[in-house]
Amino acid sequence: MIYLDNSATTYPKPLSVRRKMAQALEQFGANPGRGGFKMSLQTAQAVYDVRQKAASFFGAAGPECISFQPSCTQSLNIVIHSLKRGDHVLVTDLEHNAALRPLKAMEAHGVSFTVVPVTPGDNDATLDAFRHAMRENTRLLVCTQASNVFGIRVPVERLAALAHIYGAEICVDAAQSGGVIPIHAERDGIDYLCCAGHKGLYGPMGTGMLITKNGEKLESLIQGGTGTRALELDQPREMPEYLESGTQNVPGILALGAGMDFVRTNGEDMLREREMRHIRRVYEAFKNMPHVVLYTAMPDTMYFVPVLGFNVRGMQSEEVGEVLAKRNIAVRCGFHCAPLAHRKMGTDGETPGGAVRVSPGAFTTDRDITELIRTVYSLRAESAARIVE
Repeated sequence: MIYLDNSATTYPKPLSVRRKMAQALEQFGANPGRGGFKMSLQTAQAVYDVRQKAASFFGAAGPECISFQPSCTQSLNIVIHSLKRGDHVLVTDLEHNAALRPLKAMEAHGVSFTVVPVTPGDNDATLDAFRHAMRENTRLLVCTQASNVFGIRVPVERLAALAHIYGAEICVDAAQSGGVIPIHAERDGIDYLCCAGHKGLYGPMGTGMLITKNGEKLESLIQGGTGTRALELDQPREMPEYLESGTQNVPGILALGAGMDFVRTNGEDMLREREMRHIRRVYEAFKNMPHVVLYTAMPDTMYFVPVLGFNVRGMQSEEVGEVLAKRNIAVRCGFHCAPLAHRKMGTDGETPGGAVRVSPGAFTTDRDITELIRTVYSLRAESAARIVE
């Protein structure tokens, strides 16, 4: 299979990640922090080691700032559901439903939000738009660092500085940027960093992180056993246990640590540039195909991550995906849980019904890209016939 759906989840996982997960099931099978016997202590230490690794990887203030979560979505929900009545939030028009739907739900609790447009390739314009949207009661900016459909980067470091000037905080959705763009939470001024473990970090599904030194400000979505203060009915507020009730996904966490090692060993910049080279090649080829519609300028590293959305004139995005699937090429089609991004680009109608997304990964080859280009080129006659109809 030619796998070009790495924005959904990276595949295949590195051999080191698969081996670490198997090792965890065999050698670290006890519940961490729940017993004084050898395996439980060793498992707890192994989890802590990954916590330290994540703190170093993302420039957090310390390992206590890392709480392991089952997804980036859960991390975003924790932050957003901690807002109070009367709070106002700013979000970009590129956000995933992982941020938009919890914000919509919080409207019933007196929280309001404003959608602010991102100008691709013009960070100054984006910053000005956010500045003009700030209110006295703006408490939080929720910003994806990169669009999951069109690859557009958002200047979160500058937005963090702006938020702090106005006494607000910033929550960054790093689902598409973790392991792809170097992130230093402390230096970048990121108050809440929400990461997926199974994408650019090459960990398994069911892993993610919420990185913050302001955990005491949050409300835990789930209360329960933490392995500490067992006689107290109130949830202990010490981080990171405060946000980690219940048994942790030890095999997933240890495999996530191996994924971070894989990225570190190969280099974020090297991996990203290799994938950007694939995307630029696709863009150049598609640009010369009259039947293909592109929605952004030529992707460059400063303003994009290696993700490209396109369509074939006269065809539904899902139809294009079906043709590619018959050639054993895996891409994502439709609306990608990002309604505002599709509205922004005009792809939210019945035709094209979203967009076709190409997202290479560490194991994508030049031959894979050649086959994609050939297959899309072969649709020129079908496209012409549809347009005539």
